[in-house]
Amino acid sequence: MKSEITISELAKLMNVSVHQIRYFEEKGVLEPAYTDNNQYRMYGIEQVYQLAQILMLRKLGVPVHSIKGCMTSFSADQYRQLFQRSLREIEEDLMRLKQLQQFIKKILLEQQNLSIQPRQYQIKRRDITHFACWIEMDSSTKLDAKLLVKQAKRVPNLFESDIHYIYDGSGTIRLYTETQVPSDFSLPEGSYLSMQSLINEENELEHLIEQFYDYAATQSYVISGPLILIEKSYLSLFSNNKLHYELQALIETDVTSEGGNNHDYGTHNG
Repeated sequence: MKSEITISELAKLMNVSVHQIRYFEEKGVLEPAYTDNNQYRMYGIEQVYQLAQILMLRKLGVPVHSIKGCMTSFSADQYRQLFQRSLREIEEDLMRLKQLQQFIKKILLEQQNLSIQPRQYQIKRRDITHFACWIEMDSSTKLDAKLLVKQAKRVPNLFESDIHYIYDGSGTIRLYTETQVPSDFSLPEGSYLSMQSLINEENELEHLIEQFYDYAATQSYVISGPLILIEKSYLSLFSNNKLHYELQALIETDVTSEGGNNHDYGTHNG
């Protein structure tokens, strides 16, 4: 009884396709033990180990054209370097997946909050937050694609970030992105009056801001900081062409208990 197996048996044993084995043969990294009288490729235990090594090298990111060199000439130290490099790449992939997981959870949470309390005024407790200035423009300037391209500072994953527009009454609007360390601007710790809203057009913002200040006045809130307009484009992408914004302003803490009962106290980190 022959000890060798056919290509289909090898494919089944190693959980790969016959096509994949033939591809490795075409590239010169795997050869059958022999071809029998019926022109069947036959494979022995040596080829089984070779295929296992090929598949492992592919998992480690080695391109097919480099596999033969690895199999024939790599030293133990070279394999160790290969494992270390692959480990670093895996850890980077895990970090990206972790960040994506956190981002998706953030979207789901914010969508849930918006569906429960649309246009709801809240008092949010905010820790001190640091920002780097991304764009500075006149209040009459409209943010458009050309302006984005002209910026020297590039924001990675722009549409996954909260963009903070700071209105300080100077006629200049500055757009900031959050940083972990002190940079160009910081918002102090404190209680912030907040309102979230979905709008159809940006020209609705002026009316939205007026509503915000009117509400603060009717509730006797004393605003003690600039108006902060937070653009949440990652929510707008999934809101049927509506734009998602949150308005915030620091209020004096000695009056946070006054006003209406329509408040939700919680932690918000921008």
